[in-house]
Amino acid sequence: MKRLLQTAAVAALAIGAAGAASADGFTIGISNTVQGNGWREQMVCSMKAQALVSGAVDGLNIAHRNTDAAGQLEDIRNLIQAGVDAIVVNPANPDALNDAIREATEAGIVVVAVDQSVSEESAFVVSNNQEEYAYLGASWLFEQIGEGSVVYMRGAAGASADDDRDAGFQRALAENPGITVVHEVFTGWQQDQGKQQILDFIATGIPFDGVWTSGIDNVIVDALVESDVPLVPVVGADNAGFVGQLASVDGLVGAAVSNPGSIGGAGMALAIQILQGDVPEDRMVLVDPALWTNATEEGQAQIAAAQNPDLDPEWPVSVSIDGWTTYSMEEIIACRGPGE
Repeated sequence: MKRLLQTAAVAALAIGAAGAASADGFTIGISNTVQGNGWREQMVCSMKAQALVSGAVDGLNIAHRNTDAAGQLEDIRNLIQAGVDAIVVNPANPDALNDAIREATEAGIVVVAVDQSVSEESAFVVSNNQEEYAYLGASWLFEQIGEGSVVYMRGAAGASADDDRDAGFQRALAENPGITVVHEVFTGWQQDQGKQQILDFIATGIPFDGVWTSGIDNVIVDALVESDVPLVPVVGADNAGFVGQLASVDGLVGAAVSNPGSIGGAGMALAIQILQGDVPEDRMVLVDPALWTNATEEGQAQIAAAQNPDLDPEWPVSVSIDGWTTYSMEEIIACRGPGE
């Protein structure tokens, strides 16, 4: 999935942007289209914390709201008009933002997409490996079940991360012919919505043997417990609430697949690196996930070590990415950027 950066024009634009920045530091724009989701909140906090500790950023211009690709196009164009030096964006769609991204890079603005990729090749991409995320968790779940049916709880329809995860899920499904999908639903990566969806399905009385979730996980376990139905294996992300449940809920067998929201901080670090003239050869960087399961002693030890009562239950316990982020636990929890 890695693609080499083929054009020297992007490097020239990046270095030009570095030269155009004020002597005191850079101004960096942030564009995010989902609020009310703990993963996205951690992502934004990691961007702010990394900008602060870098010492190279004077200020952030943050467009952080619930919107679609059309709204994000407007936000990016507003950031271009504001004259930012770089934009770090979690794209709502892999293709729909291309015109605005080109406008930005042609204006000498560095663009880094995080969490999800974009097809515009003048942008850089730093993403968790979403296909492998789904494949790891689904493979584990299907092996646990052997033969049976699963509830497939996806993310947001049309999001490239969801498309990539579906590719991984379907790859695992093809390798496990004894597994069928009894129910498929898009949660929109919203906790309340996901919980209501599983409650509605439980109410149908249709049996199921496991649940794969796209990061909406602790509320699914809550729903199973509250409904007083037999617990089935559940796959989720490394969110603090779910990791805590894997260590504490009697009878729960599950696995957490790492998907750090701190990918946002990694994207901020890359944007600053490029602005300072250090342009990578590859335009795409993928961070591979790990799986922790309470079904093994090794996994139980990993889960125990990952517990962090200071984190919001919806925040991933993986609050940093080695080689990229340099802030402390206290600094990301504080969620303060330059000038705040």
